[in-house]
Amino acid sequence: MALSGMRGLSVFISDIRNCPNKEQERLRVDKELGHIRTRFKNEKGLTPYEKKKYVWKMLYIYMLGYDVDFGHMEAVSLISAPKYPEKQVGYIVTSSLLNENHDFLRLAINTVRNDIIGRNETFQCLALTLVGNIGGREFAESLAPDVQKLLLSSSCRPLVRKKAALCLLRLFRKNPDVVNVDGWSDRMAQLLDERDLGVLTSSMSLFVALVSKDYDSYWSCLPKCVKVLERLARNQDIPQEYTYYGIPSPWLQVKTMRALQYFPTVEDPNTRRSLFEVLQRVLMGTDVVKNVNKNNASHAVLFEALALVMHLDAEKEMMSQCVALLGKFIAVREPNIRYLGLENMTRMLMVTDVQDIIKRHQAQIITSLKDPDISIRRRALDLLYGMCDVSNAKDIVEELLQYLATADFAMREELSLKAAILAEKFAPDLSWYVDVILQLIDKAGDFVSDDIWFRVVQFVTNNEDLQPYAALKAREYLDKPAIHETMVKVSAYLLGEYSHLLARRPGCSPKEIFSMIHDKLPTVSTPTIPILLSTYAKILMHSQPPDPELQNQIWAVFSKYESCIDVEIQQRAAEYIALSRKGAALVDILAEMPKFPERKSSLIKKAEDTEADTAEQSAIKLRAQQQTSNALTVTDQPIGNGVPPEAQLGPVKMPSMSNEGHSTADQVLTRSNGSATNLQASTPSPDLLGDLLSPLAIEGPPAPASVESERNPVSGTPTAADALALAPIGGQTNTIQPIGNIAERFQALCLKDSGVLYEDPYVQIGIKAEWRSHQGRLVIFLGNKNTAPLVSVQALILAPSHLKLELSEVPQTIPPRAQVQCPLEVVNLRPSRDVAVLEFSYKFGTDMVNVKLRLPAVLNKFLQPIPVSAEEFFPQWRSLSGPPLKLQEVVRGVKPMLLMEMANLLNSFRLMVCPGLDPNTNNLVASTTYYSESTRAMLCLVRIETDPADRTQLRMTVASGDPALTYELKEFIKEQLISIPLASHAPQPLPQQAPPSNPPIAQSDPGAMLAALL
Repeated sequence: MALSGMRGLSVFISDIRNCPNKEQERLRVDKELGHIRTRFKNEKGLTPYEKKKYVWKMLYIYMLGYDVDFGHMEAVSLISAPKYPEKQVGYIVTSSLLNENHDFLRLAINTVRNDIIGRNETFQCLALTLVGNIGGREFAESLAPDVQKLLLSSSCRPLVRKKAALCLLRLFRKNPDVVNVDGWSDRMAQLLDERDLGVLTSSMSLFVALVSKDYDSYWSCLPKCVKVLERLARNQDIPQEYTYYGIPSPWLQVKTMRALQYFPTVEDPNTRRSLFEVLQRVLMGTDVVKNVNKNNASHAVLFEALALVMHLDAEKEMMSQCVALLGKFIAVREPNIRYLGLENMTRMLMVTDVQDIIKRHQAQIITSLKDPDISIRRRALDLLYGMCDVSNAKDIVEELLQYLATADFAMREELSLKAAILAEKFAPDLSWYVDVILQLIDKAGDFVSDDIWFRVVQFVTNNEDLQPYAALKAREYLDKPAIHETMVKVSAYLLGEYSHLLARRPGCSPKEIFSMIHDKLPTVSTPTIPILLSTYAKILMHSQPPDPELQNQIWAVFSKYESCIDVEIQQRAAEYIALSRKGAALVDILAEMPKFPERKSSLIKKAEDTEADTAEQSAIKLRAQQQTSNALTVTDQPIGNGVPPEAQLGPVKMPSMSNEGHSTADQVLTRSNGSATNLQASTPSPDLLGDLLSPLAIEGPPAPASVESERNPVSGTPTAADALALAPIGGQTNTIQPIGNIAERFQALCLKDSGVLYEDPYVQIGIKAEWRSHQGRLVIFLGNKNTAPLVSVQALILAPSHLKLELSEVPQTIPPRAQVQCPLEVVNLRPSRDVAVLEFSYKFGTDMVNVKLRLPAVLNKFLQPIPVSAEEFFPQWRSLSGPPLKLQEVVRGVKPMLLMEMANLLNSFRLMVCPGLDPNTNNLVASTTYYSESTRAMLCLVRIETDPADRTQLRMTVASGDPALTYELKEFIKEQLISIPLASHAPQPLPQQAPPSNPPIAQSDPGAMLAALL
């Protein structure tokens, strides 16, 4: 950018650079923009020099990050200037400030075209640069033929033709129709004969784009590409300026080889032979040197050549040479080269004949697992995973298990998953598979997903010969003084099902097995206790007739947990103690699990879904077709009816918190694969309310049957889980009283995203939340306010069925004056007003405190306010004609408030009030967008009509495209309007919709103006 002679511009830039802070800079920029705007208004008095200077200033201001929303016309007008300085600034500023859809660009198309077809090469280059930078369909349709003529013209200098090729490439990417395939095959072949390497490089970029869309029309160009490679490989007629560290135009070599990879094969034997000679020369001539720049260029060519060799399925000798070369690279000190060597060796796995050659480098690959660079360790892990088969599975899996003890935490989860998949796919025998998985759990239990131990259960269940061995191994791990909780789960399950097979072995009597498992009970978290209870029931069943001492011990455990606050544990304990009193019938009720149906492994499916598009996974899929696994294929679904093994240790199926009110006894001797029936919405009734301007019936319609039936398919009333979430949190008998009003704190957190949820003399619980569409992340802060620790800390989330909640582990002890953070992930599945409850308990000294706190993951957190214009509002409102999509109700008992207060209240719940849509000044119209996993983004419209004579009642109409959402949002708004005066009291049950008993609201005439709009 030539600034010589522009003193005003230089002074302005100096002023900007000398500003002491951002505020001073903004003031100086605003002052300059005001000055420029004033001068542009008097454009007749501007000289070309002044206009150029001001446009340069605009560009500089734009580059600083400020908006420049004027002066575009002046910039575009400079394009038609006759002199180069003015034309240059016009082109540069226009291409920087305007996008392809700007209206002013249409004014410049003719001027740009005149410069392209003119004789001035400098102007041609400026015009081509503008078109290439902006692109756009309109430019493409108008100027593409002229750009093509420049590219093919033999009279134009190479400089212009290079820019024409790149300009045409940009236009082709924006609008592929600008290049006629039928006529361009011969033209492209002509361009590939070009002797000037600059034009040839630009044309090759265009050629790569063309063949990526349709290679079939350009077969005649394939021999030309091979000749280009021959010319470069032999360094024939290559100017010095296109030689980079002794390598002839590495950019052109890479582009050419990439273009060849779009063709499925090279059929002509002479062309194929010439191409492989070139590739052989590249493979033989590349080595690692000290110069970094030369290394980068030579290896860019080499790795593209390797990709082409693999694509063309070269002879085995050349493939072996490629593997040997990569073997050298993975042994060098330079980390970048090691990384590329490992990555390309992984891609080589797609070639079926070189796996045995790659195996020769197994020791060096395993050494790379210990590399300081984590990216190299990841590539080494991918390569080992891909090259594993039956012949080397034992060695590789053992190395992975050994490496697991020292691996980075960032890699352990992936490492565990891959080791488990390899053990499953290539197990020489199933006992070895069980050994591997148990070692995996023992070494890295925190990083072993539930899917992995579920698979062990499935394999053992389906293989009777394996059951005694698996049970014995589980018993051996229980002998350890400290084992991971996942190991407790799998050991308890296996011993519960199959410990009777070990009865004759020393130390394996039912009483001894029970004692070993029961010793682990104090160390496990709440979700694991149901598994242990089920194991005790199984042990009791297998020891029929029961040992009285063992029976009394197990009954004592069941009796202890019959009063547990956790519903799942309480229900299991109560039902197991009842079932265990049935005597011999218990054997039939708690019989062994049946075999699982054979299906594809969920672990392998997960790995394929995660990495489906990578080269490494392509190799694994290819090899999977050629090799068979010794491992049995079983179901990929959780054990039982959607419930993982820990929830089902026998035919008795235990419900999760979301199984609303179903008894465990209903599930005895069943293992159903069915799912709950989705209730369909009833047929909508005619719109009794009419449109926005119709006389509004004062009686609001009853809640739609479809919405009510979703709460309980039988009675239409809230189910057990709903009642738990909706019930008032009160009646707690703690001697420690909270500080402040719990209900007010909850209500405040419904409006904001951070604050205190609960506080008493010992503990403070705070919330900090972040919401995005249908997902949220809450951090629960648990603070110990005293100088002694809080012990026996437990936190349990009681989740309503419409929310998916995942709480991180809560420590059992909070040190003195310390605060712990517990993240809680929230996913909204569907519309509902039900509230999640945090059940929190702790012990301080002799005081045991237990509180239930509503969490502010409420419906309005998944709303996003959105402004709606009259043109958008009325068509939407009319399209939602009546129940159940549009519901209306008269709400009474509302706290009297001014219209502005009500508008602020709606805004605080993320409902955007849209003024001016309803000409009646006593009415409010609001809009918002609701997000859930089932509805995604859905527009909601609200209209509230108030009666100036009686502020305690109003009429509310809510509309959306989902019946359940309409009902829930209407009820939510109604609750907020009614509960305002009750905020200082204990939380109340949700108000029921009652028939109106007060006089109706006076009808209002919305006015002729709104009628005209409709």
